[in-house]
Amino acid sequence: MNKNISKKITVILIAYKSEKLINAFVKKIPNTIKVIIIENSNNLLLKRKIEKKYKNIKVYIKKNEGVSASINYAAKKIKTEFFLQISPDIKFDYKDLDKFIRVAKKLDNKFSALGPRFLNVNNKSHKQINKNLKIGSINSIHGSFMFINKKKFKEIGGFDNNFFLYFEETDYCKRASNVGLKAYQINEIKVKTEGRSVLIKNKKEKKELNNILIWHFIWSKYYYSKKNYGSLISVVIFIPILLRIIIKILFYKVFNNKIKIVKYKSRLNGLLSSMVGKRSSLRP
Repeated sequence: MNKNISKKITVILIAYKSEKLINAFVKKIPNTIKVIIIENSNNLLLKRKIEKKYKNIKVYIKKNEGVSASINYAAKKIKTEFFLQISPDIKFDYKDLDKFIRVAKKLDNKFSALGPRFLNVNNKSHKQINKNLKIGSINSIHGSFMFINKKKFKEIGGFDNNFFLYFEETDYCKRASNVGLKAYQINEIKVKTEGRSVLIKNKKEKKELNNILIWHFIWSKYYYSKKNYGSLISVVIFIPILLRIIIKILFYKVFNNKIKIVKYKSRLNGLLSSMVGKRSSLRP
């Protein structure tokens, strides 16, 4: 890896109750690279431990206002030309950072974000370019790994703070494309995600978290649609979805399946909250 890389890029990590993953993450990253960790779970002990051991890492403890707000907060702290927003569950060879910078220079920094090829992400949940291509434009970069030029990020307006979780990267790339800045996927750079950015062992807490995630996903999906395509089109699209959710709740009530009922009620509440303009937050 180029020795000057530390002058060009800062790594941003957004975390929430992920101490085990963070500890594994900081051991792997080269000590020449600047890192900013935003810890949203008020873990002051973790901050002290990491900053004492790793001089290249700065940990900020803040109120959990969502992924978008955390990335925007971190972006204001960096002084390098580029930053890499990465989730703690991503496996990545940091030698490949040079490749991102080379591509950025070839594109003359005219891009919204660069991303790698995910080896273990379902193509239905995240569209990727043809694997035979070296590089190609894509509608949106996966939010768990985004290489961004700080100046362009500021020009685009950063992430929309209304997105607490999900679709913030889709909205960012959409706004960037509206002003002529495309997102690109680089296939020679490959990563894997473990899919466990939050580690909770307690079964009750895990179920509660899953229902919160369900609420946020559909809230953000409707908000994104309304913001980018208008209220009328969004209502037409989501009314059938709303009816299907209600039918599912009634169906599972017949069989007294409480787990499914809670799941679909979370989905219903998330959609209705977004439709009436209720703000997204940690615990809806």
